[in-house]
Amino acid sequence: MNSLSLIAFFSGAAIAAQAGLNAQLGVWLKNPFLATVVAFAASLMVIGLSVLVTTREYPSWEAVRAVPWYLWFSGGVLSAFAISMFYFLIPKMGIGQMMAFALSGQLLMAVIASHFGWFDMPQKPLTPSRWLGIVALLVGVILINKE
Repeated sequence: MNSLSLIAFFSGAAIAAQAGLNAQLGVWLKNPFLATVVAFAASLMVIGLSVLVTTREYPSWEAVRAVPWYLWFSGGVLSAFAISMFYFLIPKMGIGQMMAFALSGQLLMAVIASHFGWFDMPQKPLTPSRWLGIVALLVGVILINKE
């Protein structure tokens, strides 16, 4: 396991922790969407500061104008939907069950997107071993959620 794999692993752990904490905030506030607004506001502050500290060169106006129109909002809309659903579902399902289903959805979408080379990413066709991984993932979700 290289350092990038470790960073990815701990990033995944952070997603589960923040989802649990912000779902709890949603319960306290009696509104998972309000918890999402709070989480996004805190994220904006942290990332805004990170951009100010680390960015040495900003894109030109021409480069900004060349970005396809849908990229300006589609990721944010999907993020708002997914994150607010995390905060809504975790108190009802439990964090383990919710994250198992969410991770399954993420991995299946990633495998499909990778197979077709969507989002201008490298194309990695579905192989027998990748199919086996999908089956193992689904079996894992069933086992995690078995009562």
